[in-house]
Amino acid sequence: MSKTKTHVIDARRCKSCGLCVDACPKGVLAIGTEINGQGYNYIERAHPEKCVLCNICGVVCPDVAVGVVEE
Repeated sequence: MSKTKTHVIDARRCKSCGLCVDACPKGVLAIGTEINGQGYNYIERAHPEKCVLCNICGVVCPDVAVGVVEE
C-alpha cells in the first residue's frame, strides 16, 4: 500500500519569516492575514493547486512550521 503525501502548515509555529514563500518554485505560499498566538501573520496556501509536494518549503523552514508529510 502506497503512502499519501500531504502538504501541511503548522500556524502555531510560523514566525512569518517568508523563507518558504521565497523558496517555493511554484508560488504556492504567501504570508496570510490571520495572526497566530505569537502575533505573527502565518503563511497560507495562496495557490494550493500548484503544489507539487517537493518539500522545498519544509527544507528551508527554520521552525518546522511547513512541509510535506507521508500519511
